[in-house]
Amino acid sequence: MINSQDIKKGTCIRMDGKLYFCIDFLHRKPGKGNTIMNVTLKDVVSGNVLERRFNIGEKLEDVRVERRPYQFLYKEGEDLIFMNNETFEQIPIPADQVNGVNFMKEGQDVEVVTDASTETVLYADVPVKVVLEIVWTEPGLKGDTATNTLKPAKVETGAEIRVPLFINEGEKVEVDTRDGSYLGRVKE
Repeated sequence: MINSQDIKKGTCIRMDGKLYFCIDFLHRKPGKGNTIMNVTLKDVVSGNVLERRFNIGEKLEDVRVERRPYQFLYKEGEDLIFMNNETFEQIPIPADQVNGVNFMKEGQDVEVVTDASTETVLYADVPVKVVLEIVWTEPGLKGDTATNTLKPAKVETGAEIRVPLFINEGEKVEVDTRDGSYLGRVKE
């Protein structure tokens, strides 16, 4: 059990039979009455965000989570097969539990978050920034860097992103896996 005033960003709690991660919190002391905690929670399974208010001293059930590096091996049906980098154990994870799945290549390392008490996989996170090669885009125009105009491009994982006009096929770019935005060209 954990006291409500001990909740910090990243704390995982079990409430109403569901697991939630704290993504934001605020201690508030109104003019009259007890101090309260305003907490923003994100449902681990569905990703829904909700606001909750707890009184200071209220007991909550905390969940111990572990983050381990796993390597993406291959896709099998609807599941993705990952290998633990320490024990070489292979586990399947449904694609909808992987954040940034569209930008994941075979052999790439991801961070898998598990419930330590039950060893259940909660979700997997692809690194926030990944380097991918452009496999298709319209031909670029040299010197066309004056505007912020973007064109569609397809990367090696099959995902479609928007890149500046001067980017050509075969170039490597850095992509933000949270929203698929172009971050910059990678020089080799």
